Amino acid sequence: MNNSVGNAARLLGAGLRALLVLTVICGVIYPLAVTGIAQALFNDNANGSEIKDKNGQVVGSSLIGQTYNLPKNDPNNAEEAARPDLKWFQPRPSNGLGSNSVNTRYALILSGATNRSADNGAVGGLCPASAEEGTLCAQVVAAKDAVIADNSTASYPVKPEDVPADAVTSSGSGLDAHISPEYAKIQVHRVAERNGLNVQQVEKLVADHTAGRILGFMGEPRVNVLELNTALKALPQH
Repeated sequence: MNNSVGNAARLLGAGLRALLVLTVICGVIYPLAVTGIAQALFNDNANGSEIKDKNGQVVGSSLIGQTYNLPKNDPNNAEEAARPDLKWFQPRPSNGLGSNSVNTRYALILSGATNRSADNGAVGGLCPASAEEGTLCAQVVAAKDAVIADNSTASYPVKPEDVPADAVTSSGSGLDAHISPEYAKIQVHRVAERNGLNVQQVEKLVADHTAGRILGFMGEPRVNVLELNTALKALPQH
């Protein structure tokens, strides 16, 4: 009987010691070591890839897209459609186009895209102007018409063939912070006109904020919309 109690006590003691050691190693030392390495070597990434304005205020993360919309006429009307503020560069679509019913307008509660296939509503592999309402094709056609109307100016009419795919579809996560240089390019004249800026000045701003392929071969060239609009806001005219 005494041997059984002694054995149980030894096993219990060994288990408690192992629990204590593993708690210290896995719950204290390891997290502190990983945090320290991350802060030392990847400080910006470890702190959320924050973007700051000229006053040093955090305006967002370079990893998460934002919307640039005008205030609602009725803030309490959830059904009122969002209207883009056209003095800013606009991101990829996020209000239901290519996103699920939960993640709209870059809401962080859930990421994900629509389950509609690329040919949803298509005829002969193409999206007709008369695509059935509610289909992905109908949404893409409407988005393309809006992009052309919003970005055309007296001196720069946007051609339908110039509208890139990312201007009318959202990303797989619905949270993409980037647009293609092609989409940024067709917004330049509108942004310059709305802000009283020189077109060349805005083109240079886009060029300065265009990132190339990762390591020269992975991914595609891209423009971070938040970084671009933050730089735009910092110009003297603003």
